[in-house]
Amino acid sequence: MSGATDTGRIDPADIRAKLGELQGEAEQQVESAKQQIVTVGVLLLVVMLVVAFLLGRRGGRRSSAVIEVRRS
Repeated sequence: MSGATDTGRIDPADIRAKLGELQGEAEQQVESAKQQIVTVGVLLLVVMLVVAFLLGRRGGRRSSAVIEVRRS
């Protein structure tokens, strides 16, 4: 390790520094993953809304009835 003394001992400061590095890397990966998840979620929501809209239009056309009103 770069912070190790000449005797090869590891100080608590060395451990803190390494844990700080690992924590920083983990936080960067989490932020990246959050952005990807939000993007995928928004795209999925838009696709679901478009599909629901199209299915609703189709169902409305298929089941609409023609009503004839006669006066006697």
